[in-house]
Amino acid sequence: MKTEASTANPGADGATVVITHRVRAESHAGYESWLDEIAPLCKAAPGHLDWHLVRPIAGLTETFTVVIRFDTREHLQQWMGSAERSRLIEKVQPLLVTGDDFFVSSGLDFWFAPSGAKAKVPVRWKQYLVTWSAIFPLALGVPLVVVPLLRLIGAPASNVFTTLCVTGVVVFLMVYVVMPRYTRLVQRWLFR
Repeated sequence: MKTEASTANPGADGATVVITHRVRAESHAGYESWLDEIAPLCKAAPGHLDWHLVRPIAGLTETFTVVIRFDTREHLQQWMGSAERSRLIEKVQPLLVTGDDFFVSSGLDFWFAPSGAKAKVPVRWKQYLVTWSAIFPLALGVPLVVVPLLRLIGAPASNVFTTLCVTGVVVFLMVYVVMPRYTRLVQRWLFR
């Protein structure tokens, strides 16, 4: 499945691809070796910003998820359509239960697209309101929990360190806890 989200200005906010590979249970070691081969090539591609790998949970899933960001949609599409990536995708196919599934988006659009969605991404003002309404309570509440915990464990009372920890928790909660559930909750309004 190859789905692309449409945006008004595709290159302005960077671009993200979320790739999911369901790997055969007996092929995880081979897939890890394949990742060691493809990751350096991707990271050397023009416009590459970062690469995140989410490994499966043993005994629960065989799905590896790779999130790759590029500075522009054009650079991302160059990598996704490159001969070297095509060659390596062909090489990994025998290790996969399903094919090379990915979703391309610009900016923070990936938060607003249900997994495997073929629907359009919501308009930017709705994305703004949903993101703001999710971050606001986190920005108020997380410091009330994190700062006392940092002091309890004897962490230095540094504004930079405290801000680093608080924003790390806020972003973690946004990506893994809040936005997946929140966007499902408001999806009828978002996609109307």
